[in-house]
Amino acid sequence: MNGHRARGARIVPDPPPIRTKLPARYGPVMPSERAVRTVAALLALAGTGVATYIAVVEAGGGAPQCLAGGHGCQVAADSSYSHLAGVNVAVLGIAGYALLLLCALAGGDVARVAGMAIAIVGFGYSAYLTYVELFVIDAICEWCVASGALMTLLLVANLVRAFGYLGAGLVGAGHDPTAGHA
Repeated sequence: MNGHRARGARIVPDPPPIRTKLPARYGPVMPSERAVRTVAALLALAGTGVATYIAVVEAGGGAPQCLAGGHGCQVAADSSYSHLAGVNVAVLGIAGYALLLLCALAGGDVARVAGMAIAIVGFGYSAYLTYVELFVIDAICEWCVASGALMTLLLVANLVRAFGYLGAGLVGAGHDPTAGHA
């Protein structure tokens, strides 16, 4: 009946179609790449601070002070897992955080991919060390947990940056990195 239905003696128009897709203006909200880079830089600076504190204290023959008390930081610092190939893992952390800071400050796809790769490695190693603390040496170092949390947040930030903005420099060349984001 051409868009109308008969009900008894009167003709009622069909209801309007139900929208199954929101307009583009209601699509996923992505933070700007600048905002993601700023967050990543701040997280990397905080991580550098935590790792530097651990490295300096351990270089002086001590262990980081556990803020909540206990001896978990001392146990972790004294364990064989606190060094990798003779290098204090906190020093490796400083290097990793410094590289992540450089990636956050740099623009372009190389920095996006490098930041993501470094964050994946850092997250994986932090997860391994957390496993060691929980199930091998049975001691939790609060500073190590803080570093692991910062590395987890850096992984998220770098994944958002890589998957959200990879190829963004090609927009002027006819490539639209936001295609499919609406």
